[in-house]
Amino acid sequence: MIRAVSLLTGVVLIAGCTLGPDFKSPDDATPISWFSARPKQPQTPSRTVAEPIDPAWWQLFGDPQLTALVQRVAGANLDVRLAAIRIEESRAERGVVAAAQFPTIEGNASYVRQQASNRGVFTKLGTNAVGSGRVANGTVGGAGAITGVKIEPFEAYQYGLDASWELDLWGRVRRAVESSDASIIANQEALRGALLSSLAEVARDYMELRGAQLRLQIARDNLKTSRQSQGIVAQRAAGGLATDLDAANAAAQVSTVAADIPRIEQEEARLMNALGLLLGEPPQALRAELETPKPIPPVPPEVPVGFPSELAQRRPDIRQADANLHSATADIGVAEANFYPSVTLNGSIGIQALRTQSLWNWNAQQYAFGPSLNIPIFEGGRLKSQLALREAQQREAAVKYQRTVLTAWNEVDDALSAYEFEQRRRAQLIEAVKQNRRALALAQSRYREGVSDFIEVLDAQRQQLVTEQLLAISTTNVSGNLVALYKALGGGWQPDLPVEPNLP
Repeated sequence: MIRAVSLLTGVVLIAGCTLGPDFKSPDDATPISWFSARPKQPQTPSRTVAEPIDPAWWQLFGDPQLTALVQRVAGANLDVRLAAIRIEESRAERGVVAAAQFPTIEGNASYVRQQASNRGVFTKLGTNAVGSGRVANGTVGGAGAITGVKIEPFEAYQYGLDASWELDLWGRVRRAVESSDASIIANQEALRGALLSSLAEVARDYMELRGAQLRLQIARDNLKTSRQSQGIVAQRAAGGLATDLDAANAAAQVSTVAADIPRIEQEEARLMNALGLLLGEPPQALRAELETPKPIPPVPPEVPVGFPSELAQRRPDIRQADANLHSATADIGVAEANFYPSVTLNGSIGIQALRTQSLWNWNAQQYAFGPSLNIPIFEGGRLKSQLALREAQQREAAVKYQRTVLTAWNEVDDALSAYEFEQRRRAQLIEAVKQNRRALALAQSRYREGVSDFIEVLDAQRQQLVTEQLLAISTTNVSGNLVALYKALGGGWQPDLPVEPNLP
């Protein structure tokens, strides 16, 4: 009794042992401020401030239609739905792994009718009897075997329970469960990353769509202006004040401006389809909803960008890389535990009888129980190679984590620069458009008065069209760069984003 208690105590103590390194999230050196290492730049109309980020950052643009589109992403985007399904897969895999922590109990029942060979090994059962002079069926076999015995077929019935339980003495199963739990977290962060990317992509495509519609309106307005200039040339030509060259230049200008309109219309249609794809809709499904032109959503005067210390908590890719590193670290413990003996407790109990009447007789019982020990002695280097593989994978995951963090910092810094510099460029383009409009008005006035030729008017029209289109593109880029900035920042606190959207 004392030996049994001592043995049980030892097994319990060993079972509390877990091999392999314990995981600890890496410590990343973060700057104190986003702006401390950046050169001082001139003031811009919209400036970034170190204040908490609103998780619903798209509402800063003040565009109800954009907000409505973004709110449909979680339940409609196919990439988000695929990421949600992968979470279900990882949870099912975790259940498979965790099942090894518990005993396995199986019920069994069988029936067999068997005919043994009359010329097989069972004929040897009669050797002693024959050797002592007894006769079976009136005949004596040679060489001590029964030659005249007929073995009758028989039936056997059996039912019972089998149980086995491998003791997790070295923490192999616990480490495997730990790795699976980390994989679930990694897939949850992958879902958040897919959702964040889809949100940002919808916002960016929406900005570009409104920008294309603005450029389309500019082209149409310039077409009207070109046709008005063509009318002026025709009037002057009728009075003998304009040449055929002026008429040809005016007609060419009209055709050049008109030729740009189909290209912009095609881009508008492409962006509508891109938004439809992000929302799981077929081509042209959003045309009725989006074909009415609206202004490009403006950026707010102040843009909260949070604090550097929060970046690792917001960026899904950093959190996913951390979880992958955790999973790889736990896998080392699984590989180390494979080097040690495994103990399995086995047991079975059941009834076996040759007649159905005896199936409920307790005397027909049979049972077996006891532990089994499995010791790895020679595996041909398999276990060592497996451990080396897991350690290499853990180092790879650590490098990927470092690369992910460094990439995140670069993306944030690039997005801050792009947002600031594009605003400065846009300010210059606003002034250029203002001056080009003034130049066009002066050129048209001078042409009417006969002071200059039509070439000045054409040049002024071309410059105005170019700068107006560039201003529209720059305005689109300013809003799009703000979207890219929030994507780089992680889009707010990730727990505020759904871990699993409601899927149809």
